[in-house]
Amino acid sequence: MNKSVDKKRNIAFIGHNGCGKTLLLSAMLFNAGLADRISSKLIDTDSIEESKGSSISAHIYSFDWNDHQLTVIDTPGFGDFIADVSNSVFVSENIVSVVNAVAGVEIQTERTWQIAESMGKPIMVFVNQIDKERASFENTLRALETSFNKKMVALTLPIGSESEFHGVVDLIEEKAYIYENGKPNEAAIPSSMVDRVKEMKLKAVEDIIESDDSLMEKYLEGQQIQPQELTNALLMAYRSGSVAPVFCGSAEKNIGVDLLMNYITKLGVSPLEGVPYEAKLESGEKVSLKISETEPFCAYNFKTVVDPFVGRVSYIKMIAGVVKAGDSYFNVNRGISDKFGRLYLARGKEQIEIDQATGGDIVVLPKLKEGAVTETLTHKDRKLTIIPPTFPEPMFSRSVNPKSKADIDKISNGLSRLAETDPTFSWEYDPETGETVVSGLGTIHLDVMIERLKSIFGVDVNVGKPKIAYRETISKKAVAEYKHKKQTGGHGQYGHVKIELEPLPRGAGFEFVDKIFGGVIPKNFIPSVEKGIVEAMKRGSVAGYPVVDVRVTLFDGSYHEVDSSDISFQIAAIQAFRKGMEDAKPVLLEPIMEVEIFCPDEVAGDVIGEVTSRRGRPQGMEAIGRGMSKVKAEVPLAEMLDFSGRLSGITSGRGYFTMKFVRYQEVPPNIQEKIVQERKQESQNA
Repeated sequence: MNKSVDKKRNIAFIGHNGCGKTLLLSAMLFNAGLADRISSKLIDTDSIEESKGSSISAHIYSFDWNDHQLTVIDTPGFGDFIADVSNSVFVSENIVSVVNAVAGVEIQTERTWQIAESMGKPIMVFVNQIDKERASFENTLRALETSFNKKMVALTLPIGSESEFHGVVDLIEEKAYIYENGKPNEAAIPSSMVDRVKEMKLKAVEDIIESDDSLMEKYLEGQQIQPQELTNALLMAYRSGSVAPVFCGSAEKNIGVDLLMNYITKLGVSPLEGVPYEAKLESGEKVSLKISETEPFCAYNFKTVVDPFVGRVSYIKMIAGVVKAGDSYFNVNRGISDKFGRLYLARGKEQIEIDQATGGDIVVLPKLKEGAVTETLTHKDRKLTIIPPTFPEPMFSRSVNPKSKADIDKISNGLSRLAETDPTFSWEYDPETGETVVSGLGTIHLDVMIERLKSIFGVDVNVGKPKIAYRETISKKAVAEYKHKKQTGGHGQYGHVKIELEPLPRGAGFEFVDKIFGGVIPKNFIPSVEKGIVEAMKRGSVAGYPVVDVRVTLFDGSYHEVDSSDISFQIAAIQAFRKGMEDAKPVLLEPIMEVEIFCPDEVAGDVIGEVTSRRGRPQGMEAIGRGMSKVKAEVPLAEMLDFSGRLSGITSGRGYFTMKFVRYQEVPPNIQEKIVQERKQESQNA
């Protein structure tokens, strides 16, 4: 396993749920001699995954193939676990998009592809399940070409189809392979395929050499292009992102998987050649980091697991340096120092202990005292922070309360530990309602987190109805003043502020402007005023939701030489903000989602009607083939909480949808009044 960095390949599998990513990894492990059979159950060993029959987190395996070390990250296909996908793509130099040959390009195919492209990662495609009924490599290839702005270069073609699928043709080598019980045997290209092979080989050659002037000139002159020349050109085209090599096969029957593995070693980007990482220095300056073995140690924590037996297990990508067991490191995000225990390469639950790790490695670190996903570990003298991917905000919320009083103290610890594993999961205790509220990306996401809370930390909870992450803002300018004055013997308290509140555009956040002149408030108290305002913004005056999109200008006030203090000005700022907000015509904001609904053509009209009835605004509809349509709309999140069941009823179970947050929008007055009343009722019942 101790390969040089140029012989290492880090690969992330992406794609829609059910496309066969996990089975593909299992087939690779079988080919590498690390499994006695091909089964997703060998990889999806988590009890929740076993019950759902699908991956809900990334699985990481390192193994040798063709004198290379492959580290494959199998990502979940559910949209609710997109954070795992983003982080896995972030630390991988190579991406394999696995596509179901029956369903073709699906919503998570598109979404995960966009993530990979946004990070500048080169992408290969494995068209899986060619052996299934109604599978079509040709249709899938066309769907890929129309869905993505990239040349799709087929490098293998299937021999036979559906139940008769039994081999593949390697177009570069012009060799056929027939598989018996998953074992390849070289054979002559079937006579019925000779013309098709020539046609597809010609197309592949033209696409590959398009960006290589010397080969293009040679080709136009009618000279023969050698396989190695074509492979070299393909390597450059793949790494530049101008083409996506496309392979076909069946992971379940282990057909074509070995060729994919071979091409990963031949074409794949080594860590040294990957996209640089962006980091921020303590000064705020941004720098670019390439994988290096000679620079001081730096690593990114891309996955943290809470194990009921081992404790915290972290998976890091080595960006730079060399580390050994027992070496010290600095957690930049937490500002703490610690030491590494043992170092392991990942192989599911069976880890491989190693003496040291170098730049480019993906390493497992068990039993770190502290640490969360997206954090940066460095040498003590290299305090920079790797800038992580952008993750969607949690939009679905539920209240959770322990069934047993004995679990009250345990729940906060359990939820805090779970939040360390997922940047799209959060929780908070609402003292007004007495509820603990968990937030995530969807119902499946929250169900899994609640189940982990029970299975790992032994906390069983009652789950309340979903809550919406409403916000509050103001709709006009207002001026407010508050003087906090208190005398209790000895030093008193004195803080006096005058502020102006004004609304900002949606999504602008919060701005604090200091317009104090002449020292009417000393400079050392200005941060206290801002701190007080930020604290006051946590609970608005409409229904107690956080306040956003407000500019607060501090323009006057006064102080007392003896009695003024930080806390006095914080209190004055809090009270002034509350008074000002009441005069600034506060309103409630609700999250608006961009929704894409996939449904049979014949019920598209009914779906649009359902969207409209939910205060949604249809944005358009398009046919996507195979008798399916895509309806685009913007819908308030509050109206989407029970949409899944209704859509299933309208489409007889064939419809599905995805959504993402786009903006906050003012709630209609009648809806706002209802929300306010519900919030008051919650407080009274607390």
